[in-house]
Amino acid sequence: MKKVVLISAMAMFSVGSMFAQQKVTIKAGTIVPMHSVNSVKAADVDEGQTVDFVVTNDVKVGDVVTISKGTLVKGTVNEAEKSSLAGTKGRLKISITNLILPSGDQIYFSNSNVNISGKNRTPLAVVTALFVWPCIFIPGTKAQMPAGYELQATIGSTIEVTI
Repeated sequence: MKKVVLISAMAMFSVGSMFAQQKVTIKAGTIVPMHSVNSVKAADVDEGQTVDFVVTNDVKVGDVVTISKGTLVKGTVNEAEKSSLAGTKGRLKISITNLILPSGDQIYFSNSNVNISGKNRTPLAVVTALFVWPCIFIPGTKAQMPAGYELQATIGSTIEVTI
């Protein structure tokens, strides 16, 4: 009986050591490639709303995958201005904020923004309105980030994560 308990304990120890976690340092400035999950229109979102992105390639430190492909990344809408009359263009600004690893570690990004603007049609609206007054109602084009929009975000500070 003692041998069975001893063998079971040794087996559990060896299995546990196979899945031992390790600490890895990810340096500030590391690039994380990603794309948007959904289409986002400036007219349909509000400032402060969360937007989802997904990591498109594994991020490695040496031979160790630190951020897996498919990891969810969060962004926040900073500005959402829909196009309007007199040719004013739409504007959409989103800052990439953070991601959470399976270990629970959070990684924050810095200076990682998406800025999308529609086309300004103000000159067209004003000039044509001189001849045909309803033309002042020509709107600018909408600001829209399509699903699958690719970008790269930069990790803000050096961080040690558990893998």
